[in-house]
Amino acid sequence: MSSWTIKPEPVTGAAVDEVMRQYFTEMGRRVLGRSATEAELRTVLAKDPHHDLSPPDGEFLVARNDRGELLGCAGLRLLGCTPKTAELKRMYVRPAGRGAGLGRGLLLAVEESARRLGAARIVCETNTQLTEARALYARYGYEETTPYEGHGRADHWYAKALG
Repeated sequence: MSSWTIKPEPVTGAAVDEVMRQYFTEMGRRVLGRSATEAELRTVLAKDPHHDLSPPDGEFLVARNDRGELLGCAGLRLLGCTPKTAELKRMYVRPAGRGAGLGRGLLLAVEESARRLGAARIVCETNTQLTEARALYARYGYEETTPYEGHGRADHWYAKALG
């Protein structure tokens, strides 16, 4: 496996839009048990756009290998609640980046970004079928909680105090 780096990048552009399509395609296959249709992909991107994962109230982190290929991504945005809370969004590791600790790397990088933005805690949501994500969150101190303000459609919600 090649080495990788994680850095903030603009959430706009063809590479990000393409990886978001891959993310939603995989989520559809795993959560719905079938491939999402083109109409469903357009609808979900319109209802929950990723463009708010940018400064000043968010950030989008991209993992690239030493050849510059996008291996994974994760974003965060501040929510309007107290204590100041960041929401982890769009964490995705492409198949070429799996098995090398990249999910952990992205999660820790998002937490650091949330702290820089002044967040006291971080929240996220996921579905039952995404067992790898649920195990990762539990391993890094996230505790299952009740649904939070602004959440989407999910089965599990997590929160972690950022110290």
